[in-house]
Amino acid sequence: MAKWTLKEIASAVDGKLIDGDDNLKIEGVSFDTRSLQTGDLFIPLTAERNGHDFIEAAIEKGAAASFWSDDTEKAPEGFPIIAVADTEKAFQHFAQYYLNKVGPKVIGITGSNGKTTTKDMVAAVASARYRTYKTVGNFNNHLGLPFTILNMPEDTEVLVLEMGMSERGEIEVLSQLAHPDIAVITMIGESHIEFLGSRDAISEAKLEIVKGMSNGTLIYPGKEPLLQDKIAAGYVDATVGKRLTFGKEEGVDLYPVTVEARLKQTVFTTNADPEHSCTLPVPGIYNVQNALAAVLVGEEIGISNTEAYVQLENFELTKNRLEWIDGINESTLLNDAYNASPSSMKAVLRYFQEIDVPKRKIIVLGDVLELGEHSRAMHESLSEAIDPKKADLIVLYGKDMKALYDKLLPQMNEQNLQHFEGDKQPLIDYLEKQIKEEDTVLLKSSLSTGMLEVVTKLSHGKEG
Repeated sequence: MAKWTLKEIASAVDGKLIDGDDNLKIEGVSFDTRSLQTGDLFIPLTAERNGHDFIEAAIEKGAAASFWSDDTEKAPEGFPIIAVADTEKAFQHFAQYYLNKVGPKVIGITGSNGKTTTKDMVAAVASARYRTYKTVGNFNNHLGLPFTILNMPEDTEVLVLEMGMSERGEIEVLSQLAHPDIAVITMIGESHIEFLGSRDAISEAKLEIVKGMSNGTLIYPGKEPLLQDKIAAGYVDATVGKRLTFGKEEGVDLYPVTVEARLKQTVFTTNADPEHSCTLPVPGIYNVQNALAAVLVGEEIGISNTEAYVQLENFELTKNRLEWIDGINESTLLNDAYNASPSSMKAVLRYFQEIDVPKRKIIVLGDVLELGEHSRAMHESLSEAIDPKKADLIVLYGKDMKALYDKLLPQMNEQNLQHFEGDKQPLIDYLEKQIKEEDTVLLKSSLSTGMLEVVTKLSHGKEG
């Protein structure tokens, strides 16, 4: 773990050290007292609650010092603080300082779906030759990104950063902070359409990732018209020196020639190397597109397709992303309840309905959030990816899923289609009674629906 002196940090953020030893070493940073470690620098943020109010808790947990933007007379006596104008800005400036000091090649990844999987794949590919560090979990916003940077080891050669957003301007902030050498856009879907209004506006927001680049490389789905039009119009010319494309068919730089979907794997070959196949340790043919982006990143940093394939065949997916789990009553759960959009839900539904399983298939879907006025129509559209003959039981949860329930009801036996709202316990009770030996159960929803609680209750190692 990197270490900095208080003098170094104060200089980096143009702050003033008060009551501290210039040479005191800081071992980490934290903006949440619940996860703060002994020796950390505490970052008291002031966006929703005044983080300065938690300084005593931070000290009790072992904080070595703190940024401070409140009246310095309110600071704990004798405790080292670095006085700054804005603690959040100081946090970001500190991250920029450390990023410049370490000097890794930075790869930024954004997109409506597939960001986390692509991040994991890119990091795996880069690890073939370079000391690589990546965003942990979903630390992908204006706080998570600097936190990730400040947690990377000092010998990091490649830094893979996931960049998330909910509104316009957020990706630009992250790009200007990290200055990516390579930027990847996974796809343009419907996520956050509630705040942005249209897929066109979403594409503009995702293209903000190039704003902090300087003669960098942009890797993107080449047949996405919303990106094609903007790129052709010169939207990225000022900052992007090279463009590479991937897609599902000819007309792009890299595309699959063959794809084979297996229960827990996906096998593909590409136009660049049609004689050799790559076996991904995850299901879903849509993951091939994420892998293609990772292969192109590898090419840009000097990693051959052969090396990339070896890494991809052994990469580890971030938890709760298409995760196979042993379920109750000797069932098998396919947990994908961490995130959802209409596009990703349709993709996993199509995959799930085509796989061979020992006995019954049960589909459990929770609400897709942040769709705004488009919610009803987009939940109804999920029916396009559902064949009632290929699922033994469909269970829907949430008020927005009522739209899909109403759409499916005329095609299905009521016993095979259920809908729940509100308290999740009746849903859990119902599923515990329904799930039998060797059933295979898909669980997919947006994180905020709390479907992970249902996954925990249905898993073999559940508590209580």
